[in-house]
Amino acid sequence: MAKYSNINSFNALKSLKVGQDDYQIFSLKTAQDRLGDLSKLPKSLKVLLENLLRFEDEKTVKKEDIEALVAWQKTKKSDHEIQYRPARVLMQDFTGVPAVVDLAAMRAAVKQAGSDPEQINPLSKVDLVIDHSVMVDFFGTDKAFEENVDIEMQRNGERYQFLRWGQSAFNSFSVVPPGTGICHQVNLEYLAQAVWLGESDGQKFAFPDTLVGTDSHTTMINGLGVLGWGVGGIEAEAAMLGQPISMLIPEVIGFKLTGKLREGITATDLVLTITQMLRKKGVVGKFVEFYGDGLADLPLADRATIANMAPEYGATCGFFPIDDVTLGYLRLTGRNDDRIALVEAYCKEQGLWRNAGDEPVFTDTLSLDMGTVEASVAGPKRPQDRVVLQDIPSTFRSLMELDLKPAKVEQERLISEGGAGAAIDAKQSALQNDDPHCVIDGKRYPLVHGDVVISAITSCTNTSNPSVMLAAGLLAKKAVEKGLQRKPWVKSSLAPGSKVVTDYLNASGLMPYLDQLGYNLVGYGCTTCIGNSGPLPKPIEDAIQCYDLNVASVLSGNRNFEGRVHPLVKTNWLASPPLVIAFGLVGSIRNDITKEPLGVDQNGQDIYLKDIWPTQAEIDEVLQKVNTDMFHKEYAAVFDGDESWQAIQIPQSKTYEWDEKSTYIRHPPFFEGIDKPAKPIQDIENARILAVLGDSVTTDHISPAGNIKKDSPAGRYLQEQGVDQKDFNSYGSRRGNHEVMMRGTFANIRIKNEMLGGEEGGNTIYVPSGEKMAIYDAAMKYQQDATPLVVVAGKEYGTGSSRDWAAKGTNLLGVKAVIAESFERIHRSNLVGMGVLPLQFVDGQTRQTLRLTGQEQLSIHGLSDDIEPHATLDIEVKRADGSTESFKVLCRIDTLNEVEYFKAGGILHYVLRNLIAA
Repeated sequence: MAKYSNINSFNALKSLKVGQDDYQIFSLKTAQDRLGDLSKLPKSLKVLLENLLRFEDEKTVKKEDIEALVAWQKTKKSDHEIQYRPARVLMQDFTGVPAVVDLAAMRAAVKQAGSDPEQINPLSKVDLVIDHSVMVDFFGTDKAFEENVDIEMQRNGERYQFLRWGQSAFNSFSVVPPGTGICHQVNLEYLAQAVWLGESDGQKFAFPDTLVGTDSHTTMINGLGVLGWGVGGIEAEAAMLGQPISMLIPEVIGFKLTGKLREGITATDLVLTITQMLRKKGVVGKFVEFYGDGLADLPLADRATIANMAPEYGATCGFFPIDDVTLGYLRLTGRNDDRIALVEAYCKEQGLWRNAGDEPVFTDTLSLDMGTVEASVAGPKRPQDRVVLQDIPSTFRSLMELDLKPAKVEQERLISEGGAGAAIDAKQSALQNDDPHCVIDGKRYPLVHGDVVISAITSCTNTSNPSVMLAAGLLAKKAVEKGLQRKPWVKSSLAPGSKVVTDYLNASGLMPYLDQLGYNLVGYGCTTCIGNSGPLPKPIEDAIQCYDLNVASVLSGNRNFEGRVHPLVKTNWLASPPLVIAFGLVGSIRNDITKEPLGVDQNGQDIYLKDIWPTQAEIDEVLQKVNTDMFHKEYAAVFDGDESWQAIQIPQSKTYEWDEKSTYIRHPPFFEGIDKPAKPIQDIENARILAVLGDSVTTDHISPAGNIKKDSPAGRYLQEQGVDQKDFNSYGSRRGNHEVMMRGTFANIRIKNEMLGGEEGGNTIYVPSGEKMAIYDAAMKYQQDATPLVVVAGKEYGTGSSRDWAAKGTNLLGVKAVIAESFERIHRSNLVGMGVLPLQFVDGQTRQTLRLTGQEQLSIHGLSDDIEPHATLDIEVKRADGSTESFKVLCRIDTLNEVEYFKAGGILHYVLRNLIAA
């Protein structure tokens, strides 16, 4: 039970009557009598202000913290630190399993220290949705869903048993079973309430629904007016255990939306445009708040689509205020009438309601007339790199540096000009002696650079939006009626974000047409977008490898980083669901589908995209099929699961019974010696460089989620444990086993270590001997010699998913510091949370200007228990020739709380030490 403020310095506590019910609220309207006018404060900051008023305790939240947030209106920025407590935590299973493993390990440590293990319990509501494990092993048949679910349960039985144990062992912890939907869509359609309820001292309190999640795209819920963003699993665990989230009062960028989308333009086109604009603006670490009268006609599903991609445009969140559109969505999705009435009354009382003409004060603003948005995709390697639809072929040609002749796909042949066409002599020879091709069902097809081998309707961004999903169904219907078919080399899939999607596709009569084109239901989960695209058909994989082809995927996702979608697919394009199908029909991204035909009909007539693109009137007509009964039906028993889930047997113990033979769930070493005093912070002497990395190194590069290679350190480990390669599963599914995950750190096949001249793959040079070896193997040799390690990188280090193993694995390899030009917000926090120093180059210096090759030894000076946030540290460089020089770096331990966490060895270590000492 939460304990709300009994200090109430600003006399904010009052009663709000809604219908027959009375609620206690911390009133912003009342507080402004003492605080001053709040009318121009961004609504996202009003949510933070209410949170501070409610938790004022003179320790974590002081009177001056509240005053600083109000004073923000004058300066529009602040370096004041506040302590924020979200109402709840959302998890998915890839990040949730290691979080529950940590909680289980903490219970074991508390028990070993002689204390009550049940002290380790979530103090706020936690929902974990199993959505990241289903893979597209089977596709293109009516049985694909059933077969994928069966193999998912076989692969993940041990993980699921562990999660079921967690659900029974921990309080306030619920699990949504596999085969239900994507966590963000389940959150949007069911879990979120817009206004949350709590009890304190026997009274009922109403306050804004807020959350943090262990997935970057937690931000999707901002479309519903719920303030939420992604944090690392480490930080989420601390929040569960009662630790406030330490943050600086953020800058807030206002994004004004006006006008309406033109005919034929989708919400996906809109979000890709906004993502590009905000990336160019520079909003990393900032809130973005959308405003403007264009919101009145922007459906909530479109708002959620835009909010979802906040990580891609770099913001902490993309917030939409609550208004009539919000209430309409709450009504449609079957929320309780009393709650809807409370949402309206509360938000209007608190100044959180969006009114026409609202113009809050912002740090900075930008605007978009939605009528100017063009049909777009993003790619080939970053979600912020928007490409106008007709420019995809030229973009690809520039990428390939090949002069591809325009011709029919069936007539095209690769023109090899050396270099880009083949990587090694054997492959060059194959290219010269035979045209690139594949053989499918006994028939030979050309397969060349730019061919689409994956076409996937996937991910929370778009599958939560009925408009674009129904547009895909309508396009499929028209394509089938015209006699078009998906190209045989294209692996196609449909993975909705909830069962409601298949309900309305069936109700509208569109599902059979999707099936006929091969977009059969493959599962309810992230699938291709998270890297669970599954294997390509063997003839396709063989051809790609034989001819060293740069083939493409087109997915309705939000992430297209290198090596993420499929290890053999180098260029990946984000697109709306109907465009995903269009590219599946044409089978190539070399074609300008705005001008060139997709195929021919039964009479041999060319069929163009415009011939099968649905009109807005057609979409609006089938949208009427989406109704509240569908949401009531699918969410009535959302936590129950199917027979396979219910049949899982679990131990009834409060501490987990670790199995030393398990290759999925292992007792991690993070809390060994936790009952002993923390070691003092000391300078790092004569550290070796484990890797020198470039710009935009993502958490996928640092800790991949996809396939485990047979000859990788993780693959060798699994084989030593008796696991066959066919049962490797993925890195994401093995996150409960630190032995796999530390071996997988920096193991992405696309990561480029400049110590090896930019060669791809997770290798390095073990400097003492000059040997080339896997990064894990080198790290273990350094550990044997007690040699500390550092990683050197460029800009935007750690972008992408909020992947705690990117920090945990770094820690276990013995890396003491990461030195980069800039850090992504969540990963920087995760590094501190695992006791790894994030250090930032200053004064325009970089690894290049300092001539850091990886052969140097680095000593980091200025570290002690007295370290302060944003301290300046000195690094001494000892080069291979014996010469020395030094440079300064900024220590990115940003807050006083983080100093305490770092001194304790990490944020969870801090919580544990305090519990044991109590």
